[in-house]
Amino acid sequence: MSAVQRWPGRYTDRHGSEAVVFVSDGPGPIRTTIRAVPFEGDEMDDLGALGGEPPEEMFSFVHGGLCSCLLEWEVPLPVEVEGQGVRTAVLHCALRLGGPAGPGRGLDEETLTITLRLDGREYRNGDGDGDFEDALNEIQRRLPEGTRLRACIACAWSDYHPFGHGLMSGLACFRDAKEVYRLVEGKYGPDNIFDAWDARTEFVQETWLCGVFEHRAGDTGYRGAFPAPN
Repeated sequence: MSAVQRWPGRYTDRHGSEAVVFVSDGPGPIRTTIRAVPFEGDEMDDLGALGGEPPEEMFSFVHGGLCSCLLEWEVPLPVEVEGQGVRTAVLHCALRLGGPAGPGRGLDEETLTITLRLDGREYRNGDGDGDFEDALNEIQRRLPEGTRLRACIACAWSDYHPFGHGLMSGLACFRDAKEVYRLVEGKYGPDNIFDAWDARTEFVQETWLCGVFEHRAGDTGYRGAFPAPN
């Protein structure tokens, strides 16, 4: 896998706003420090304070994760442009986490907005996209013809579990089980995704990239083509 990435970002809540840096190595957890408190989580919407929750006057939490706040970060994202080779775009991500929805429930709102910036133009996801899978599919559909994302979400060797996944990082990589995954034709019947699932190498973030990347071509695997049809 690629080296550790550092994503510049910002944390904002009712107490104010400050610049932060999110650190990630793709398959592993996301880490950051906010107001001198270290946080860690597998996804951006489950960042929990290490060593126990700090006083309530510093942050808001639901089920141990940050809430009632806005998280922003920028990720370098390779884009292949026909006739020009691979370029590096910037993906600006904004995740607004609402407050507790009530006893025993999660957040009352979670809104993801991502914007790809390339050559002075911006490509934004739709308002109804609730996770990185939907958002990046929408951005790919909006890119000019001959321009393709070069990241795990667009890779021939990645797929999701039919029972669903969270905001991000639930994408299974099959780079070490290509022959097994190559046979997958759907959810049911012979050669289904369940038969191949335990052969996965690891889970990765949708925006990650490794040296085994191959563009996803055609209606393959369980999730099918990238971008998925509207």
